[in-house]
Amino acid sequence: MQRKSLIVSGLALLGATGAPAALSAELTISCGAVGAELALCEEGVAAWEDETGHDVEIVSTPNSSTERLSLYQQILSAQSSDIDVMQIDVVWPGLLANHLLDLNEAIGEEAADGHFETIVANNTVDERLVAMPWFTDAGVLYYRTDLLEQHGFEAPETWEEMTAIAEEIQAAERADGNDQMWGYVFQGRAYEGLTCNALEWVASQGGGTLVDDGGEITIDNENAAAALDLAAGWIGDISPAGALNYTEEEARGVFQSGNAVFMRNWPYAWSLAQSEDSEVAGEVGVVKLPHGPNGDTAATLGGWNLAVSKYSENPELAAELVAFLTGEAEQKRRAIEGAYNPTIASLYEDEEVLTAVPFFGTLFETFTNAVARPSAPTGDNYGRVSNSFFNAIHSVLSGNMTGAEAVSQLDSELSRIKRRRW
Repeated sequence: MQRKSLIVSGLALLGATGAPAALSAELTISCGAVGAELALCEEGVAAWEDETGHDVEIVSTPNSSTERLSLYQQILSAQSSDIDVMQIDVVWPGLLANHLLDLNEAIGEEAADGHFETIVANNTVDERLVAMPWFTDAGVLYYRTDLLEQHGFEAPETWEEMTAIAEEIQAAERADGNDQMWGYVFQGRAYEGLTCNALEWVASQGGGTLVDDGGEITIDNENAAAALDLAAGWIGDISPAGALNYTEEEARGVFQSGNAVFMRNWPYAWSLAQSEDSEVAGEVGVVKLPHGPNGDTAATLGGWNLAVSKYSENPELAAELVAFLTGEAEQKRRAIEGAYNPTIASLYEDEEVLTAVPFFGTLFETFTNAVARPSAPTGDNYGRVSNSFFNAIHSVLSGNMTGAEAVSQLDSELSRIKRRRW
């Protein structure tokens, strides 16, 4: 079947009067386009089309989760039917719940059986399942197995070890003529991805959380400040200044081209780093993220879900598409072909999945015990909280503020936001 992509920018799909523009297909779905996301979504949608005879159009939305959330909020606030099925971040159910269909009613409560209970609970707001788990995520450390072996190192367990190894190998590789080599790449742009990285730095250095489960602001402490100062020291040393504008794909591009020793990223990068056109295929290892002297390793919980807009003109059909895409067969295919972490526990014991992505087995506890961002205790104010956090972190990385100044400023800013009652 023919299927075209729609590009959504702001409220471009709305007519001049605010009325929804006519759609040529029965359903539309918004998929991400990081790594192999879009191709895998297109293949899954095509399989559903072949099975049901219905048509689906793929809607292109911003890769930046911060920009995509803003777009969704505009569309939903306008009660537009332009997007039937939305791919939503794990921290958004509470923000968007009032605009989303109850999937317990639409496809039955048994549809969520077998999925990680913590994610189902995360996606349940006021006893309504507003999104089905599609894939989960947690930050991991990628490294060049060949370079570490050549220079006599094991995979690092602490941030200090990683920094020292990165410095030594970077210097040696540059001395051998690779002027493009860097020690470490990560997501340093001022956006949600930096929130994820920084929460890992702080928690793994014994700095606690940004906001705890009880809603108390916890960021203003010495360990948190030290974690941020350590990260700031990477810029221009083992990390390029350009990392201040890196998202997941920019970091992956540097690592996959053979120009980085270490990389922090999500599991999706595994299959791409091992692909035929990768400069580092067969030379990549994955371990849990490092920790500091005062803490344990911490990986931020990520992941995406599928939700149905309450304003869809075909809500039942949209819910059926969601059930298909989040089902066991489709999650297994996405795990094998794209290294996207299933949300169905049994797939972590599937031999075909573990053959394709071995670290799904060795890092299972990392994925099941990841650190959640404080979207639950901060509620509708999470967007403001995260924006304050990643902007302050970006200032530290840019050399415009010390870690101590940043955590003190954050404490004041978050206290003002909290007075609005989160």
